[in-house]
Amino acid sequence: MSVTDVNQPRETISRRPEASKIPPWAWDAWRIVSSVAVTLLGLLALTFFIGRMLPIDPVIAIVGEQADASTYDMVYKQLGLDKPLYVQFLYFMGDMLRGEFGNALFTGNKVSADLMRVFPATIELATIAITIGVFVGIPIGVLAAVYRGSPIDHFARIIGLLGYSVPTFWSGLMGLVLFYAILGWVGGPGRLDVFYIDIVDRVTGLLLVDALIAGEWEVFQNAVSHIVLPASILSFNAIAFISRLTRSFMLAQLSQEYILAARVKGLSKWKVIRKHAFRNIAVQLLTIVALAYAILLEGAVVTETVFAWPGFGRYLVSGLLAGDMNAVLACVLIVGIIFVSINLICDLLYRILDPRTK
Repeated sequence: MSVTDVNQPRETISRRPEASKIPPWAWDAWRIVSSVAVTLLGLLALTFFIGRMLPIDPVIAIVGEQADASTYDMVYKQLGLDKPLYVQFLYFMGDMLRGEFGNALFTGNKVSADLMRVFPATIELATIAITIGVFVGIPIGVLAAVYRGSPIDHFARIIGLLGYSVPTFWSGLMGLVLFYAILGWVGGPGRLDVFYIDIVDRVTGLLLVDALIAGEWEVFQNAVSHIVLPASILSFNAIAFISRLTRSFMLAQLSQEYILAARVKGLSKWKVIRKHAFRNIAVQLLTIVALAYAILLEGAVVTETVFAWPGFGRYLVSGLLAGDMNAVLACVLIVGIIFVSINLICDLLYRILDPRTK
């Protein structure tokens, strides 16, 4: 065999990558799009079949238990329940992709219109709660790791224990009794006092923002007095979650050899912590904060029920109590979309904050 024959396969192999003209970013975009599509399709299927398995008859929920057989059969056919299950799923998937969730039985409005009305209240509450969680939880976690075994560390552990163990409904009720009924420091249930309702025009649905846009400072102050207690109660779990994991991440970094090398070079303790240790856990903290925010958005059910907060969680509870599957399935789907969207955003931010992920 000649030298040319031996080298021939290598030349052929070396030309193969040149034949592929698809850039890497196109493969990444296709991977993300296909992953999101498969996830949402699975979520639609899971939501549909859970709705069909629940022991709730949507026809009875509409016509009532006293309706005659002819009325029942008419509504049964109008809902498409007489068709095969796969046909029902195709109709359901088409309606969901168009944002058509049907009508809510307990409000009489379209579910999509109800969600547009109640969801901003939950976004406002969860955003303030996660802000409190970040600005309180991260410093507590960092200090607990730096001063390991100190009273600050023990305080952080107690906060974490209470945040995971104290029921939200109990802390909410005790907060209302103490800070509203006894001390009078905060507003009561709801987003506003009755006197201030409908003074501010709805622009964004975020009451604090709408009050600032309208220049209604009294409405803004009243809204702040109402939101501060439920946001603080809701943020307690986030503080425990974020501080505990921040402490674990910081302890792992502070035990690395590069921290000792930086101190030997003459850098101050807090400069090493700020510029080296904390920077290396930034990507991990991004994941934790995003996950905590998603949990707050879908987990505000108890808090909104205790404080009569007209948000997404209370709407979901009302739909469950009324047996309204249109509202319940729409809420379940929205929760799934929230988690998928936040995970996708985190995946994109990783590439910006950490070049190694590219």
